Amino acid sequence: MNSILTEIGIENYLFLSAILFSIGVFGVLYRRNAIIVFMSIEIMLNAVNLLFVAFSSYHNDAEGQVFVFFSMAVAAAEVAVGLAILVSVFRNLGSIDIANLKNLKG
Repeated sequence: MNSILTEIGIENYLFLSAILFSIGVFGVLYRRNAIIVFMSIEIMLNAVNLLFVAFSSYHNDAEGQVFVFFSMAVAAAEVAVGLAILVSVFRNLGSIDIANLKNLKG
């Protein structure tokens, strides 16, 4: 087992990840700004990635770390596409408030 993991303890990683995930859920549910919602989703993804790396290190297996690498690559692509959509919405509506996105329904 990794020495730094034994010093800190797996339960502290679980606690930190739960806090980060809760902050992300709060941001998604209670904020109106689309950029903050995207940031909250990224916080939630990073909380899960932290757990993958911690458990991967705890079990001396690199599969979790490889999964995190691909997850971060997909998240980066998601952010690029999401920001492009937000720029397009801002150009058309003049706002990125989520309540105004209801007007885009066909």
